[in-house]
Amino acid sequence: PVKVIIEAAYLTPREKRTACRIIADGGAKFVKTSTGFGKGGATVEDVKLLHEEAGKYGLKVKAAGGIRNAETAKAMVEAGADRIGTSAGAAIAAGEA
Repeated sequence: PVKVIIEAAYLTPREKRTACRIIADGGAKFVKTSTGFGKGGATVEDVKLLHEEAGKYGLKVKAAGGIRNAETAKAMVEAGADRIGTSAGAAIAAGEA
């Protein structure tokens, strides 16, 4: 499945909603919050907005960028993330982060 990264930190809420529609129209299956290289990573607010909007089009949400511990990962899942992107995955799974 194709995922499209939108760098949500640079977009307005309206632009994020529009991006979801365009991504769905293009046939992708996921919208991803960020690359992790921009000015900000995933936020709970962005994941909630994307989950709400993406769900209208059958898209799933991948939260990525700045997720370094289990607490943050759990918050992203509770906000609607279907997947988590993190470089701390092993530590989180082992209960070390």
